[in-house]
Amino acid sequence: MTGLRPSRIVDLSREIADNPADPSFMRVKITHRPHARARWLVRLIGKLPFRLFPRAFAGWADDVITRLGVHATTHIDAPWHYGPTDAEGRRLPSIEEMPLELGFGPGVVFDMTHKGEGEEITVADLEASLAASGASVGPGTIALIRTGRDRFLGTRDYWTLGTGMSAAATEWLIDHGVKVMGIDQWGWDVPLHHQIRRSRAENDREIFWAAHLVGRRKPYWHMEQLAGLDQLPADGFDVAVFPLRIKGASAAPARVVALLYD
Repeated sequence: MTGLRPSRIVDLSREIADNPADPSFMRVKITHRPHARARWLVRLIGKLPFRLFPRAFAGWADDVITRLGVHATTHIDAPWHYGPTDAEGRRLPSIEEMPLELGFGPGVVFDMTHKGEGEEITVADLEASLAASGASVGPGTIALIRTGRDRFLGTRDYWTLGTGMSAAATEWLIDHGVKVMGIDQWGWDVPLHHQIRRSRAENDREIFWAAHLVGRRKPYWHMEQLAGLDQLPADGFDVAVFPLRIKGASAAPARVVALLYD
């Protein structure tokens, strides 16, 4: 940690808003209640006549999220998402059990924009990125995988596009001390349809969701649907990610920011 006041803060989170272009399973719906509604609430429920309202009182605005899946926007997955227990049968933690100290640490960006659709990110890819940038990872590092697929945010095909982390690459990060990692596309693994196609073609039951399932042997936390990683250097910045404290949940929306220093 630098301990310095940041000179710039970069928002790496997707805006939470109505998203009619997204598939139904990713749908977000927010009801915005106008100021005038509160004036009538005070008048009818509180029995305060309009003549006693402050002249500046237009009413209070209010908003209700009527639909928001915990995986529908920028979020962080808990090990509970990957399965109920680890390899030894111990219960895996849900999102409110994420240690707060894991949510703040030095960031490293791995440039994977050269990877093609459905092509897995390998250990060699991660090592080559570090060699090119001069960055390094260790305990407490928050690893950010830049694929460039955040440019498709808000499109109907967003969830079908991208590269994705292999199980081996995920395990490599964990073995280097990384407990929190994230990616700027819909999912951590390659898109689902590529996983299914390969599983069927190769008749291999170990392909589907392989990178996620590393977390049942070696619990870790990963972010999906990040944005704006192109605004960051390879290293020399901090990352802050704190999920909503939703009891028993598999994930939670999070405001993820990068802190840059002069």
